[in-house]
Amino acid sequence: MTIATVTASAHVQTANASKYLQQLCKHWEHNLQVEFTPENGTVIFPRDARGADHPGDAVVTFNAVEDGLDVRIDASSEAQLAGLKDAVARHVDRFAFREGALAYDWR
Repeated sequence: MTIATVTASAHVQTANASKYLQQLCKHWEHNLQVEFTPENGTVIFPRDARGADHPGDAVVTFNAVEDGLDVRIDASSEAQLAGLKDAVARHVDRFAFREGALAYDWR
């Protein structure tokens, strides 16, 4: 069950948005509910992931656009949101290591 109460979104400038979106989704589909195409991806992080006890599941949505990767996180708590912002940035940066650290304009 998803109970989104807090949301953050970011636009990450990169010429490899589709590549990173697919890598992220393939990485997380081993133990999370994931759906994706080369242009869009959705990952559901369960409320109790890694021993957490959040009010509800979180949904992370990725969209590959012409000049980068749009990321949206719908979370059930501020703590869940903060953790997912960090996890998404760390994972994207890991796949984008050739580009160096990317900028995340979370809003």
